[in-house]
Amino acid sequence: MDNEVTYRANPRAALLLGTIAILSAVAAVALASPTFAADPKPDAAIKNRNIEARVFLDDKIKADAALAADCLADGRKWLDRNAADAAASRKEDPQLFRDGGWDFERKYSIRSVVADRYVSLLRNDYMDTHGAHPNSDVNTILWDKAENKRISIRPFFGETADGGPTMKAMVKAVIASLRIEKKKRDSSETATDEWFKGVEPSLLKIGAVTLAPSTEAGKSSGLTFHYPPYAVGPYAEGEYVAFVPWETLKPYLTAEGARIFGGARPKGDADEAR
Repeated sequence: MDNEVTYRANPRAALLLGTIAILSAVAAVALASPTFAADPKPDAAIKNRNIEARVFLDDKIKADAALAADCLADGRKWLDRNAADAAASRKEDPQLFRDGGWDFERKYSIRSVVADRYVSLLRNDYMDTHGAHPNSDVNTILWDKAENKRISIRPFFGETADGGPTMKAMVKAVIASLRIEKKKRDSSETATDEWFKGVEPSLLKIGAVTLAPSTEAGKSSGLTFHYPPYAVGPYAEGEYVAFVPWETLKPYLTAEGARIFGGARPKGDADEAR
């Protein structure tokens, strides 16, 4: 009753209290619902009638100025290339854009840091060009913090010639791992040599590789190879990750390779690697 008298006697106070009540209710809904959460701001983006594309770097990458600059330059080239492709596609066939522009997203994230020097990154892409379904891709980067540049896994192995003993051993171990992964997903019917033809004994054709984390600090437990949908199975099976333990590769390691590998694959890494 007292409140009712106050509202009548002081309309400004009533309006103020009403406004506060409405704002409080909106704030409560915003806190309770994830749809009201602010989206992270992209580190680079392009938005026009043809395409909306974004690039994100995780915070650990941003903490390393040289690595962040490299990833950002790479991401901007990707943005520009896809924007040009979208513009050309619209010019060729405007009907392809009747439902709007293309939607692209790229995320760079750190997978592991070994010997406080070698940083493995995942580069995950999402692409929607209004086809039958969106597509995704995965690639990797190996960064040498001491040299501030990208490198390959060559320094860790005595030889990595195409078709050589090291690459043949890797391919054999990769395919064995993929067969196990397919069995876990009840996809054993696609665990055939036909699906593995693209996994060749060559650093450029075996698959995108990272140094797997380890239970031993500062070490890598082996190599993980990352395959996007369609690479080693139908689209419905999604992405695959093959793990090759360092012990399998021990006969082929250089002194630097022997220094950085050790320990076992942490429990749960199979899920985190995707």
